[in-house]
Amino acid sequence: MNNIIVLPLVIPILTGILLVFLHRHVKTQRWISIIATILNIVISFIILQKIHVEGILKLDFGGWAAPYGITFVADSFAVLLVLTANFVTALCLIYAMFSIGEKREKLFFYPFVHLLVAGVNGSFLTGDLFNLFVCFEVMLLASYALITHGGTRIQLRESIKYIVINVLSSSLFVIAIAYLYGSIGTLNLAHLSARIAESGQTPLLTAISLLFLIVFSIKSGLLLYQWLPGSYSAPPTAIAALFGALLTKVGVYALFRTFSLLFYHEPAVTHNLIGIMAAITLIGGSIGAIAYKNIRHIVAYNVVIAIGFILIGLAVSTQSAIEGSIYYLIHDMIIKALLFLLAGTMITLTRTSRFDQVSGLIRNYPVLGWLFFIAMLSLTGIPPFSGFIGKILVGYGAVETGHFLLLALGFISSLFVLYSLLRIFMNSFWGETMISEDQEAPLKKGLIIPCLILALATIALGVGAESIATYVSDAANTLLNPDIYIDAVLNK
Repeated sequence: MNNIIVLPLVIPILTGILLVFLHRHVKTQRWISIIATILNIVISFIILQKIHVEGILKLDFGGWAAPYGITFVADSFAVLLVLTANFVTALCLIYAMFSIGEKREKLFFYPFVHLLVAGVNGSFLTGDLFNLFVCFEVMLLASYALITHGGTRIQLRESIKYIVINVLSSSLFVIAIAYLYGSIGTLNLAHLSARIAESGQTPLLTAISLLFLIVFSIKSGLLLYQWLPGSYSAPPTAIAALFGALLTKVGVYALFRTFSLLFYHEPAVTHNLIGIMAAITLIGGSIGAIAYKNIRHIVAYNVVIAIGFILIGLAVSTQSAIEGSIYYLIHDMIIKALLFLLAGTMITLTRTSRFDQVSGLIRNYPVLGWLFFIAMLSLTGIPPFSGFIGKILVGYGAVETGHFLLLALGFISSLFVLYSLLRIFMNSFWGETMISEDQEAPLKKGLIIPCLILALATIALGVGAESIATYVSDAANTLLNPDIYIDAVLNK
């Protein structure tokens, strides 16, 4: 029985429901939240090992075999992201316990976080398009509550834009699903893939695929990212870190799954367009990253740059490029959480979000300074940090297929990342300190320990890349060979 693969969805849902009734008991909420998230990490690791031994796992709900019932499918790609998402969530929760404040903790903060994670995990594991939409909506509804959590003016202003954009994209998602079902007669991903392969990708299906591309581009921040920098800069630090690490990655996952499993027959249209959108995203994100002096805006534009780079791998679609994108996707979930937490900690300590109004922080908080330095090197792709492996593999794939412009833009964007973060580091951490001993606020261990663990994770992922190489290779092989996925879902 493969019932274990539904637990990453069930555990956070049940935890969130339970915590609604315990919202006044802050300490109890904290302990239950951490225990539930660690349990999910352990379960995700067990599932990953089981996939390594048995191959792709599936679960047909209620005994209704695919494609007629609801199906969950666990392959290496999905479970690697589920494991990383839960790891990042655990550390963001620890940070939140020491930063978000008891008043906000009592306002259903923990239930909403667990419902957000349930939506994220469900999106990775579901085996049909309609339930992908449902899990997206669970995730988004929780994010609507979290982006407004606390009710500051900037949160309310940015939340309007965030909600309107996502409601629009969800409406387009429903329309795309309706057209696809009307054309093919099924929504199970494996069954869709088999039927599209049998009939061929007609012009109508290509048009439908472009509608899906628009939907998932809005949700991931590919080209249509204008809503992202403001929305990810508004909420409290722990929530912003969760958003930056998880939400756009669900959209990226949907793009990879859709355009490797369903709509891969006309790459001259779909994949070339993805490449063009990735290129424009890299350019726009790079300009945005150097245009601001607000630390949170710079960090948010670095999210945009990463999305553009990851999607180069999908546009190229070789084994090396896809492996590189998967490595970089895992790396980016970790490093973006770290970067948002470090930026938020700096703002908390200095009470300003502008890097030109602070200097000499490394004298007062040396650990914070060197952690920021590590994050900067990792994001730039300097070895031995985790960003290096993904960038090299994506670059190699681009060279193999002659996508030299994408290669150039990908690596030039790394220089913009380095410059944007180096400006923060040189201005805020070096020079004469602006904080006297009397003014120096204590740096809580609860704020720095999650950052330290994330920094160690980016080093471990870079130095020990071989430890997950088998899983990444298997994930890329499944994405490039839809028959493996189809056989595991429909014929097992």
